[in-house]
Amino acid sequence: MVSSIVVYGGSGALGRAIVTAFVQKQWAVTSIDFVANQEATTNILLEKSDSLEEQGKRVIGAVGGQVDAIVCVAGGWAGGNAASPDLFANSELMWKQSVHSSLVAAHLASKTLKSGGLLTLTGAYPAQKGTPFMIGYGMAKAAVHQLVASLAGPDSGIPADAKVNAILPVTLDTPMNRSGMPNADFTSWTPCSEVAETIYAWATNAIPVTSGKLVEIVTKDSKTSYTEK
Repeated sequence: MVSSIVVYGGSGALGRAIVTAFVQKQWAVTSIDFVANQEATTNILLEKSDSLEEQGKRVIGAVGGQVDAIVCVAGGWAGGNAASPDLFANSELMWKQSVHSSLVAAHLASKTLKSGGLLTLTGAYPAQKGTPFMIGYGMAKAAVHQLVASLAGPDSGIPADAKVNAILPVTLDTPMNRSGMPNADFTSWTPCSEVAETIYAWATNAIPVTSGKLVEIVTKDSKTSYTEK
């Protein structure tokens, strides 16, 4: 039987790397995003005008059968401190991009994730403490961290033996990040393809997953470490 994965945010930089990695390994891949990923087996297209409830209904209604893994890498970044004129708009955007997508992924897991399956969400390394220059971003990612802890507890609604964790990257090596920070030290950035391979190892149990953990992803001198917290 063909293994299957749902990639929430499958048309972003990391999402595309994950779709590519799993397609190459003969998995059936469903991409959820606002635009289609042509590599994916199936695409579920969202509408930016959708409320959280509408987005949830759209996704749950479109995913058929049981899946081996669900990975939510939807999100974005916006800065701003408490004095920023964009504080409210940016914070609302960060909440929608990170928390709404993670909640829908969790609900989807309750409906479709196989026994022993994997649910991976996306937090952020900096959100483990204060983020004064990017308040909305930090709040949203910290909420995702809390969601992981809740889902790993008893009676969370997902399969009792499912594994749930979150990746906490510092900076991913993406075209957008390179464009925005052209003079940065790229040897401290994590390649998306490497993260994709690690998630594949988690999904296939080649690398054990401790449910409820946040996995810090730190790259230094082009070498990446993964540390559960």
